[in-house]
Order: sequence, then C-alpha cells, then structure tokens
Amino acid sequence: KKFSTITRSPMNNKLRVAIIGCGNIANTHAAAYAAHAERIELVACCDINEERGKEYAERYNIPAFYTDMYQMMAEVKPDAVSVCTWNSQHHDAAICALKGGAHVLCEKPMAMNTAEALEMKAVADEAGKTLMVGFVRRFGDDANHLAPAIAAGELGEIYYAKAQYLRCKGHPDGWFGDKSYSGGGPLIDLGVHVIDLVRYVTGLPMPTSAYGMTCSVLPANRTAWGGGWRSLSYADHDFKSDNEDNATAIITFDNGMKLLIEASYNLDMLEDINRIELYGSKKAATFSPNLGYCSWTDDRQRVLEEPEGNTVADFGKMFAAEAGHFAQCCLDGITCRAPAEDGIELMRILDACYESARTGEAVKIR
Repeated sequence: KKFSTITRSPMNNKLRVAIIGCGNIANTHAAAYAAHAERIELVACCDINEERGKEYAERYNIPAFYTDMYQMMAEVKPDAVSVCTWNSQHHDAAICALKGGAHVLCEKPMAMNTAEALEMKAVADEAGKTLMVGFVRRFGDDANHLAPAIAAGELGEIYYAKAQYLRCKGHPDGWFGDKSYSGGGPLIDLGVHVIDLVRYVTGLPMPTSAYGMTCSVLPANRTAWGGGWRSLSYADHDFKSDNEDNATAIITFDNGMKLLIEASYNLDMLEDINRIELYGSKKAATFSPNLGYCSWTDDRQRVLEEPEGNTVADFGKMFAAEAGHFAQCCLDGITCRAPAEDGIELMRILDACYESARTGEAVKIR
C-alpha cells in the first residue's frame, strides 16, 4: 500500500534512498541521511505496520509509504536502501533491494547465520551493487585514531583483547528476545559491535576458533524494572522470550590474538559497562569512552597517554559518517569500509560462539 506518489526532477542527481523497516533504528538512519541532504534524499519507506509506517513517513517528510517492499522497489526504483528490519528479515529485504537494482546498507548483524550472509553477498556480486553492513563503530573517532596507530606498529603485536558490552537492565523486549526473529540475544545484538570493532582496528585478522558460554537465568521483562529502553511493539505478533540474557566467548584469530567478549542484557551490576581493552607488545589501549594508552619506560616508569583531539564514540556522529560513506560508495564508487565479506566473518564468529555454547566444546572456524 502507498499513500502518495513520487515525483522526481530529471535534474536531481541525489542518491535516492528508501528505508525498509520503520522501527527504532530507522529513526537514526533518517537523521543520518538528513545530515547529507545535499547528496541524499529519502524517497520511500516500507513497514508491515501501516500505522507506524505512515507516521514515520510523515515525520521525515518521505513522499511514499508501502507495506510491500517488492511493490516499493518496482514502483519507486530507489538507488539505495537501508534495511532496518528485525534480524530475520535482513536476508530477504536485502536481496529484494539488490535484485530491484539498489545498493544496500544492511543493519548489523548482517543476517541470522553465515549461510544467509553468503547468499546475500552472492546476490550483491551478481547485481554489481554495494552491500554494506552497518558496523557503525568503524566510523567513530576512537576507531579513526586507533586503527592507523595499530597499523603503524605503535602498539606492537596485539596479542590479547577484552571487550565488554554489559547492561544491567537493558533487555529491549519484543522481537529482541525471540530467537526466531533476532537469531540470538546480547551476543548477536551488542557483542557484534565490539567484536567487529576489535577486528577492524587490529587489521581484520581472520577468526580460527571460538569457545562460547551463554546464560538464560534472569527474567526477560526486567527492562521494565526501573527504566531501560524497549523495542517498538507489534500487537499482531506474539513474541517468545527464548534468548540468552548473558554471553561470554573466547575467540582466536590467525594472527595469534585472543579476544574475550562479554555481552549482556540483564546482569546484576552497579552500572552498565561498554569498554574495550587491547594489549600489545609495546603498549596497551583502552577506550571507554575516551581512548587512552598505557606503556612502560625502560626504567620501569608507567606512562599514561591521551591522544590529542576527540576520541569519544558519539553514535549520532558515527551514523552520519556511515551514511555519508555509503553515499560515496554508491555515487562515487569508492571502496566500501564495511563490506559484505566482513559481515560474513562476523556471522562465522557468532555461529561458532552459539554452537560452542550449545555443545560445550570449542568450535573451529578455520
């Protein structure tokens, strides 16, 4: 269904973007695209919830709304699409857009599993279109400073990393708790951010094995206990609550680095923790939220350093930078900074972590 039509000037050379899925994250995408209004225009949106989709289209002055993504692609023919659906629809929505002739920015996680991700990339390759994964942390000021420093050898060999994305009462509820829609809990939702960020700043080493553990002990409705954000509800969906509330994994890479990852929706803590630590043979780095370095002099003096400039991970700024980069990929043909192959590697890691948690055994990735 649609409630208005598209009119386009032949002189308009902007990237014409449509959004599939009008939930929480779609608001962030709309704001990010608006930051590049000189190059990008939102031309359509699609959501299975007609009332919500119409309200979203009106809020962002989007000229057409649909409840059928195939109809939207056929009638609007956008240049690019943001996939902002729940995880179980990333595969179908991305392939619909790619086959409809559009470039795609797909929110993380790329898919429900590695097999889906591989199929998405194959379709993108056949269509000759960019398939970018929403690894937004790659566009933060912390990553922009740290990745070149590591590449230049300033930290030496990175042999160990620790990443924590822990919430004490942060279960979004709704589809996030239902494995058939989300593919998993905090590991696939929160852990994916920090796993990818560690891999990105350390030069994209390839995963070789994973040992994972999950817990499902605390009540899923804990979000309502004293606050916390919640996903938008769908009255016509009866969501289960069968995902983990806490996950831990040790991931090894082909360069010898070991990564300890912890992710939770519900964990009894004094406060939430979002912290990454990297340990190199010359120097260590920590960002939470500011980036800092620690090293020792030859005469055993501890040295603490803070780099010049802003190194705080500002999500609004990151999403705007991501949107601008996506436009450059589509319009100017630059190399994608978050390509599909990196999304596939993350899915391999997540698949291995969940399989290990299920079996109690380490799982080889390569």
